[in-house]
Amino acid sequence: MNPLNRTKGDKAFDAVNVTLLTLGCLLVLYPLYFILIASISDPNRIFAGDVLFLPKGITFDGYERIFSDPGIWNGFKNTFLYSSLGTAISVTLTITAGYALSRTDLVGRNVIMIFLLITLFFHGGMIPTYLVVRDLGMVNTVWAMVIPNAVGLWNVIICRTFFQTSIPKDMLEAAQIDGCNDLKFFSKIVVPLSKPIIAVMVLFHVVTHWNSFFDALIYLNNDSLYPLQLILRNLLIQSEVSSQMIGDIESNQAQLAVAEQIKYGVIIVSSIPLLILYPFLQKYFVKGVMIGSIKG
Repeated sequence: MNPLNRTKGDKAFDAVNVTLLTLGCLLVLYPLYFILIASISDPNRIFAGDVLFLPKGITFDGYERIFSDPGIWNGFKNTFLYSSLGTAISVTLTITAGYALSRTDLVGRNVIMIFLLITLFFHGGMIPTYLVVRDLGMVNTVWAMVIPNAVGLWNVIICRTFFQTSIPKDMLEAAQIDGCNDLKFFSKIVVPLSKPIIAVMVLFHVVTHWNSFFDALIYLNNDSLYPLQLILRNLLIQSEVSSQMIGDIESNQAQLAVAEQIKYGVIIVSSIPLLILYPFLQKYFVKGVMIGSIKG
């Protein structure tokens, strides 16, 4: 619309929209910003309520204590392992299942989809799932973190729709005429043409595995297997700050203040890897999700 033709009502509507969106952004961004400045501020100034918009008494003591704790590094190692292994397994199963279900010549495709859709609405529950995982011998192992929730039907449907709309049937027929079998067609043609949906699935599963702590809470009893998020959860909810982090501080009040700063620092440290990963996959995100969700 030509700016000269805009009425007072249009301008008022835009002003209200801009105001509401700005307030919404501030409500989302300010807590994140506060965590960042609190993680580098003097813990006593945080307790006194002096830290609102700028860091006060800047110190990196909290980060030094975090990175000197072997439990944090062990949590990082476990989370990297669960995220990389779990993402590889989940993406492989999701992509192959989605492609198979996109093929109209798959025998019993509709029956398989009906069975899969039933699992979308009905679930066995936590206790039966735990008993199955225990009977399979996966409790207190790495596999308990990557196998039970390896495939999500919603992601399979998105992949199936992507393949249906992006891989023409004529391409398969042409490849078969040239002597290409299904496995070679999938690996040599389908996978290279499916980078957007693969990138989206990688992002989905990396974020899911990185932030996962509930499976660890149920299936893991060994501290050495705890992921970073479970350590973070213990810090934030149960205030279980490692004695190695604050053991050199004599005053209880000072220990509480430093423990508070450490909590903010751990949140930042646990979020940085995902913030680094997202820009590399963001360019595929819109294309992959939009194509995959159309007619889903």
